[in-house]
Amino acid sequence: MDILISGASVAGPALAYWLRRHGFSATVVERAPRLRDGGHAVDFRGRAHLSVLDRMGILDEVERRRTGMGAMSYVNADGRRLASIPADLFAGDVEILRGDLARILYEATDAEYLFDDSVTGLAEDEHGVTVTFERHPARRFDLVIGADGLHSNIRALTFGPESRFVHHLGVHCAVFPVDNYLDLDHTGLAYRPAGKMVALYSARHNTEARAMFLFGSPPLTYDRRDVTRQKTLLAEAFAGVGWQTANLLDRMWDAPDFYFDSVAQVRMDRWSAGRIALLGDAAYSPCLLSGMGSGLAVVGAYVLAGELAAAGGDHRTAFDAYERVMRPYAEAARKSGEGVSKLMVPEGRLMTTLLNQYMRIMPYLPGKQMAASMARKTAEAITLPDYEVRHAYSRHRR
Repeated sequence: MDILISGASVAGPALAYWLRRHGFSATVVERAPRLRDGGHAVDFRGRAHLSVLDRMGILDEVERRRTGMGAMSYVNADGRRLASIPADLFAGDVEILRGDLARILYEATDAEYLFDDSVTGLAEDEHGVTVTFERHPARRFDLVIGADGLHSNIRALTFGPESRFVHHLGVHCAVFPVDNYLDLDHTGLAYRPAGKMVALYSARHNTEARAMFLFGSPPLTYDRRDVTRQKTLLAEAFAGVGWQTANLLDRMWDAPDFYFDSVAQVRMDRWSAGRIALLGDAAYSPCLLSGMGSGLAVVGAYVLAGELAAAGGDHRTAFDAYERVMRPYAEAARKSGEGVSKLMVPEGRLMTTLLNQYMRIMPYLPGKQMAASMARKTAEAITLPDYEVRHAYSRHRR
């Protein structure tokens, strides 16, 4: 079977890997002209996540390129440290930059990649799907999988407008690389005034750093391709905020990579329609701050490809089985992520002060490991089926 995957971040290449292992043909189309480098740090935690990485043969490489983050400290406007947050609360078992993970997955796959292109139309019939592209000629595929994130193009073409499925959680997020000018050693600092948070953490073994900005806001209207406008919105939102904020915003204008988006969840009653299905954030984003998005993506890719193989390519049977296995797991992750935005960016000065005070005494409380334990329990709330791998293939760099 010839299967088209839209999206070359995490879910798409992970699915391409498993499809090829099961003997299917995979083509990946990606709007960006090349792999997106950098990005924010993503987490893997628990047996399910690590087991899939291990079965793919990439766990050692992910470990090698992990951030190695230790405890993170909250500071006041003068930079004085107020509280220390243990690494397992926010970094999981393995934390890696999203761009580094995407590169590892890409190099592990034997698939055709169509960069700098996007799907413009899907015409399904009894025998397959005719796909039209912005740049490449139209082609026929047996199945189409949307692994193209929160703002999925495949979801919009198949199920309807984004507003029906993407639920804004009241927070916006920006991440961009900077030099490690504070000489952070596998650690990070965070400053939290009312309704906002500014964080700086080391990356790539202290050779650089990442600045992360969170701020409470209703949905914003802007062109997602207009990076200058996005940077302007961020600068306006954080004007006059203390600590290192002004310094970081000055560096922002020259940042080679800039991420800006709503913190949101995707909620859908069904992840497939006919020969088209959704995977990862396109189907069940638990929100950027949940720490579960990449784990869900790689587990979902393993399950979707495995069910297609188990069903002998019968997409109806496979898509139904994929939802039965993954939906309870995705729903648990979504519920876990719902309260994260309010915890990270509390509303009002009183709630901010109370939460900052709680962070100061949390290391001394008997239940200090509760949050990390709950996150691990959510990440491990799935029993992975063992799918017989019928075909092996050599890995290639493309």
